[in-house]
Amino acid sequence: MVTAAAPTGPAISLRKIEETAPALVSLYKHAALSLEKNGLRGQRAAVYLVLDHSGSMRDYYKDGSVQALADRVLGLSANLDDDGIVPVVVFSTDIDAETDISLANHHGRVDEIVAGLGHMGRTSYHVAMDAVVDHYLDSGATAPALVVFQTDGGPVSKPAAERYLCKAAALPLFWQFIGFGDPDSRQFDFLRTLDELAVPAKRPVDNAGFFHAGKDPRRVGGAELYDRLLGEFPQWLRQARALGIVR
Repeated sequence: MVTAAAPTGPAISLRKIEETAPALVSLYKHAALSLEKNGLRGQRAAVYLVLDHSGSMRDYYKDGSVQALADRVLGLSANLDDDGIVPVVVFSTDIDAETDISLANHHGRVDEIVAGLGHMGRTSYHVAMDAVVDHYLDSGATAPALVVFQTDGGPVSKPAAERYLCKAAALPLFWQFIGFGDPDSRQFDFLRTLDELAVPAKRPVDNAGFFHAGKDPRRVGGAELYDRLLGEFPQWLRQARALGIVR
């Protein structure tokens, strides 16, 4: 897990990516360009991946959409965190798995993780958020964290999800929600609401963003995906630093 450090270049060198995970070289380069464009060159951050394992997600696991997202998040993480590992939380009604994906074992890793999980339940955001918060606090990290939270629908408990997001606003965690599925579905209204929760009435800083990747998330290009993943992160960093949430 990364700790705070003075800005330099990418956390992991291109040469190491070429040697360890050559299939991710293009993604790594796209992520580096997006970080540069957003004024984040040399930024250090832990990167988490949260994956929806509810029943409606079945086809996205089968067609490789979830694995593709995991690879892209790993390409981003290699620029931000020098350990080459992304902690992964897989959730449905409860936590289905807490594991990781790394440069050395990313190929087919999502299928490997979910192969033995069994029943795909409902969508409980708050249990996944709680797991991320616990992992971050237990890790002893001092750098901020970017949490990529993937889902294809709204939570079973909206009050619980909102409560956890607001409580987590005091921590150096930014939650970037990404939706899979029909962009016009009302299922995503709640995520848009979370994105716009009042500051400072409900939380000290805007600690969440949301964008929709559509019915076929694999069609979103690497450059576009990274620009959207990082769209609100720089502003949060500035505001969180001003409030002393991020050192």
